[in-house]
Amino acid sequence: MRQQPRPGTAGSSGPVTEGARPDDARRHNRAAVLRRLHVDGPCTRAVLTGELGVNRSTIKAVVSDLTESGLVSERLPVRRSGAGRPSLLVVPSAAAAVVLAVDIRVDRVAMALVGLGGQILGRCGWRLRPGTERPAELLSRVLEEAPVLATEVAAPPAGVGVSVPGVVRRADGFVHEAPHLRWAAVPVGARLSAGLRLPVQVANDAELGALAEHTRGVARGADDVVFLAGDIGVGGGVISGGTALRGSGGYLGELGHMVVRPDGRICHCGCRGCWETEVAAPALCRALGLPVDTARGELLASLRELAPDTAARKLDEFTGWLALGLVNVVNVLAPRLVVLGDLLAALPDPVLDRVAAQVRERSMVSRALAHTEVVRSALGRDAQLIGAGELAFAQVLESAVG
Repeated sequence: MRQQPRPGTAGSSGPVTEGARPDDARRHNRAAVLRRLHVDGPCTRAVLTGELGVNRSTIKAVVSDLTESGLVSERLPVRRSGAGRPSLLVVPSAAAAVVLAVDIRVDRVAMALVGLGGQILGRCGWRLRPGTERPAELLSRVLEEAPVLATEVAAPPAGVGVSVPGVVRRADGFVHEAPHLRWAAVPVGARLSAGLRLPVQVANDAELGALAEHTRGVARGADDVVFLAGDIGVGGGVISGGTALRGSGGYLGELGHMVVRPDGRICHCGCRGCWETEVAAPALCRALGLPVDTARGELLASLRELAPDTAARKLDEFTGWLALGLVNVVNVLAPRLVVLGDLLAALPDPVLDRVAAQVRERSMVSRALAHTEVVRSALGRDAQLIGAGELAFAQVLESAVG
C-alpha cells in the first residue's frame, strides 16, 4: 500500500527532463524541494538528492537559493548518531510562508494560521447554534477575526483555504448548497477574497479531510483512499491513484445520499432512505436512546461510557447500515484504505471491528485486494482544518518559488 516517493509530494513530479529552460528547471527544483520539506519535514541534502532524483550540485544550489529567500535554514540535528561530523538538516522556516485555514461546521467555526511545514502557529474559533447562522453574518465574523489572528505571526497570510460541509464549485468557491447550514447559492470564495484581498480556495469538508489524512495522517503514502466524514451529515472524500477525485464541477463525494433503505426515513435532500439517515449523528443518538439534537460532547461521552457488550447490542442496527454503505463504497471505488472521521472515528472498537469484518466478507473488491482496511482518522476534529491549510498551500508554494 505504501510507496516512495509519496503521491502528492515533491518527488511525485520527478526530475526535470533534459532540454527544459533554465528558469523552468530552477522553478521546478525549488518547488520540488520546498514541497518535500513542507510535507515530510526536515532532512539532509543527501536525502533530497536521493528522493528527488537530481544531482548533488543541483540540490546544493536549490537549498542555498531557498536559504537566501528565508524559506529554509540548515542546522545540526538535535540527536546525533555515529562518529564524525553529522550532516546538516534542511528545515522549513514555518513563519516564512503562512496561510489561513478556516473550517466551517454546523456547530462551530475554527480558524488557524498554518506555517510552512504544517505547523499551526495560532488559532481561534467560536460555537454556532445549528441552522441559525446566516452566511453573511458568519463570513463577516471570519473577516473580522482574520486580521486579529494574523497579528500572531510576523508575515501576513499569503492565501486562504476554507472547508464547508456542502456542495462546492471548486473553480470559484461558490457553495451551491450546504443543507445542514441552511445555505444555498453562497459565493464564499468571492466574498472572502474581496474582504481579505487574498486568494481563497474553498472545498467540501470531506474532500479536505481526505487531503489532510493523505498528506499528514493515517493515509500517508496510500494511493487509493476514501475518507468518510460522519457528523450531522455524511460526506466522502476520494483519493484515487494519489489524486483527489472531484467529478464534474467539483461536485463529488455526496456518499451520504446514496440510497440504502428505500422504505427508510425521508432525508432533507427530498429522497427516502439515504445512507446518512441511518449513520449520521441523529441516527447514532436514536441508537443510544438519546434525543436527536443531543450536543456533540454529550454524544461522545455516551459512546466512551459504553461497555463492549453494550456497544455491540445497542449499535447493532447502526453497525449494519454503516457496513452496508461501506461495502457499496468499496465495491465502486476500490480503495485500499477507508478512513472514518468525525463522530464515526469515536465508535467503540467492537463496532469498528464488526464493520471491518463485514467489508472484508461482503465486498468482492475487498476480497480481490486481499482486504480493504477500515481505520480511524489520525487527525481527529482538526482533519478538515488541516486540509484547508493544505488546500491554500498548494497555490502558495507555487508562488513562493516563482
